[in-house]
Amino acid sequence: MAPPQGLAPSTRTLLFLSAAVIVLAGVHATREVLAPLFLAAVLVIIVHPIRHPLERRGWHRAAATTVVIAVVYLILLVLVAMLVFAGVQFAGLVQEYLQDLQDAVGSATSWLATLGLDEEAVSSATDALQPSQLLGVATTISGAVVGVASTLFVVVSYVIFMAVDAARYDGAHVQFGATQGGVLRRATTFNIGVRRYFVVSASFGAVVAVIDGIALWLLGVPAPAVWAILAFVTNFIPNIGFVIGVIPPTIMALVVGGWPLALAVIAVYSAVNVVLQVLVQPKFVADAVNITLTLSFVSVIFWTFVIGPLGAILAVPLTLLMRAVLLQGPPETAWYSWLSGEDVPKPDRSPDPSPDPEPEPVVVERPAAD
Repeated sequence: MAPPQGLAPSTRTLLFLSAAVIVLAGVHATREVLAPLFLAAVLVIIVHPIRHPLERRGWHRAAATTVVIAVVYLILLVLVAMLVFAGVQFAGLVQEYLQDLQDAVGSATSWLATLGLDEEAVSSATDALQPSQLLGVATTISGAVVGVASTLFVVVSYVIFMAVDAARYDGAHVQFGATQGGVLRRATTFNIGVRRYFVVSASFGAVVAVIDGIALWLLGVPAPAVWAILAFVTNFIPNIGFVIGVIPPTIMALVVGGWPLALAVIAVYSAVNVVLQVLVQPKFVADAVNITLTLSFVSVIFWTFVIGPLGAILAVPLTLLMRAVLLQGPPETAWYSWLSGEDVPKPDRSPDPSPDPEPEPVVVERPAAD
């Protein structure tokens, strides 16, 4: 009886894609629960190495875990403070410069009409700058800030459990290194990649925020600290964070100083943010986590759709997680792992330096004749 034939490659691919769609639909449906969970896991992964020098100095495991939790809470507290400050300041700016916004919209409408655009095109182009629209945006941002703050407080409970479990998982290499070495190596590679990514992003974000804040202060744009915070936060969004961060200060510069000041803001952001965020930083990120520039860009759009706004910040870590789970296992997936940007060792095709000698001929003795 002939052995049963396996599934055809096209059938396996179709089944895999179908299963992926079902899983992602489930993740999207439960994003309110999973997004804070992913954020808490990333924060614990970043801060977890703090415990190692403490334990080497004789600290008890519980004390080292408490320090890890405290550092994560400190990071969350700083993030909440920055978001609340920026949201409140932005809403106050819209209220303060409401009349100036109306005048700027009127001037923009007249200028667009002189270019020969029809009335419908002019109305569509200026509707986004209406004070009522910007006031609604400010209200939405303030509400979003409260929502993000509440999400971060939900993360607090996750962090406690994950930090305690992370201390236990440190002993997995000793106990299961011989049998689960491949899985543990993939987990270690993923953790290192997450830390490297956020170190690079935070470093570039701090530099960009300081330069932008000082430049806007020198140009006389109101609330430069708010736009500096926005530049720092949007720096964690690969490739497209620059576009999100440049629009609000440009509009404010247009209101208080007209087109010359607005163009000056665009020039400063183009000289600083484009060079650092768009040209230099993606190369450092790609080298740090071994991910292609195209995949890092697509991952922002994909994960934002799947789990919401936090997906833009967690896009690269989530992509690294999917690669560790799906592509860093059997040799059959090495091709796809290489396409994602990971360095895959080349197969050894060198000839054997010590070939087996030729076998000696076998001598068959004939029986002697009687």
